[in-house]
Amino acid sequence: MRKTIIGVMGPGAGATPENLTAAYDLGKAIAEAGWVLLTGGRAAGVMAAASQGAKVAGGLTVGILPGKDHQGLADSIDIAICTDLGHGRNNVNVLSADVVVAVGSGLGTVSEIALALKNHKPVILWQPSPATQAFFTELAPGQFSVVENIPEAIAQIQALMNNPA
Repeated sequence: MRKTIIGVMGPGAGATPENLTAAYDLGKAIAEAGWVLLTGGRAAGVMAAASQGAKVAGGLTVGILPGKDHQGLADSIDIAICTDLGHGRNNVNVLSADVVVAVGSGLGTVSEIALALKNHKPVILWQPSPATQAFFTELAPGQFSVVENIPEAIAQIQALMNNPA
């Protein structure tokens, strides 16, 4: 049986301390649920924090890298996939995930959310700013959910996996 892959997307250098804590806790909870964690694979921001959390809980981590080699790879990545696609790797991220959870926001994260929504992938926004939520509500009303904490995120993922669209 194929393993469930949960993509955690978020800013690298622009991640806030709150983003990093949430990403770590989310990665840990994803691993504890027995799901595979997928991130952008780099040793920065939300990607690194989520991967570290998953590794602490004994989870399997996959990193989709923008370059043609392992440069910048987070230590906590088990499987590194080199794409040589630059920002185009964002489409690989979202198409490979069963559910996309966005923690924080940056231009790359917004592109991943938009690509996921365009491809009818389930999207969960963790504590989005009012502006971010309004932006995606205008573009894709009813196509994503918002959560305020990690237990809500895990419950939402479970509901999505039990009732796929």
